[in-house]
Amino acid sequence: MATTFARFTSQAGQDWLLTCAVHPADVERTWDAEELAEFPTGPHWRIAEAPLMPSVEAIARIGGAIGPVLADIYRGVAWWFLPSDLADDLDDIRRVTVRPAGWILTCPPVLRSVNGRWWLERPDGSGRLTDPTLLGAAFGPGGARLSTEASR
Repeated sequence: MATTFARFTSQAGQDWLLTCAVHPADVERTWDAEELAEFPTGPHWRIAEAPLMPSVEAIARIGGAIGPVLADIYRGVAWWFLPSDLADDLDDIRRVTVRPAGWILTCPPVLRSVNGRWWLERPDGSGRLTDPTLLGAAFGPGGARLSTEASR
């Protein structure tokens, strides 16, 4: 049953990601060709780029209250999906670079990896994004472990 549920939420996550595409049919054709598809940031979410291993540690610190996180194992980078109305919440966090609206992120499908890119945290279809305050706390000085109440 857990496998069926995981497959269902993965498909729901992929369906959600497709709603964020400019041309969903083009994205599906790109994925069918085993290539990465382009998604512009801004209308649906913004991206915070961070080193991969600290991102894995941050996921553990934050707990279950995170949105999608995409990783590139060859470049050692992770991309965190944040709310599109993000202000300057992460400007003082050294290891995190917030990409501007209109920046292009190339993504694999949610259901499989492509060219070394895979989902550390898959979109679940809910549209949930990572709270920048929680991300900043996880990457800030000492990488504070967040309480269970803070991550809800």
